[in-house]
Amino acid sequence: MPNKGMFITFEGGEGCGKTTVIKALKEKIKKEGIPLHVTREPGGSAIAEQIRNIILDRSNTLMDPRTEALLYAASRRQHLAEIVLPLLKEGKFVLSDRYLDSSLAYQGYARGIGIDAVYSINEFAIDDTMPDLTFFLDLKPEEGLRRIAEHRSDEVNRLDLEKLSFHEKVYEAYQILLKKYPERIVRIDASQTVEEEVQQIKKIILDKYAEKQKN
Repeated sequence: MPNKGMFITFEGGEGCGKTTVIKALKEKIKKEGIPLHVTREPGGSAIAEQIRNIILDRSNTLMDPRTEALLYAASRRQHLAEIVLPLLKEGKFVLSDRYLDSSLAYQGYARGIGIDAVYSINEFAIDDTMPDLTFFLDLKPEEGLRRIAEHRSDEVNRLDLEKLSFHEKVYEAYQILLKKYPERIVRIDASQTVEEEVQQIKKIILDKYAEKQKN
């Protein structure tokens, strides 16, 4: 990981509000005079977005779980090489809507491949590039799916169509990852207002950045 810049990722189940929080946070961080770039996974670059379309296509219901995991890893590698790593070398903040932890939770745990197995698949893709900070937006699956039904009915993707039991496994996986990586992953109560979430996250980021500048 380069010493310049900061790589910050956002995780959570469907409907937890990551996109909304990141958008609001972007404006707060920019006001601090810090150059940043907001991106997402899967996607974030032209080639990676094409892979995203295959992964999330609602017609691809027969996709094998290992195929899914490999496609996520391929999209992640392209995104890293083309977008994330060059920006970090320039000293910019990169805020990414999802990263490795999503694969560990969704494919590793919820799909039953195994967290360690999916991590191994991704080791080749990420080449030791881990986030400086990861924020887990903690929201119960029932509430997340309710939000999607109310506000995102026209954008429902293949993962949104999974049964509640699948999303409960994803939630359980994130609890495991919180315990596994306590020095990196920070839990944020996603039932708060967006402003409350953003203020909490902003403080943690700026404190971490100040600490990093000293080292």
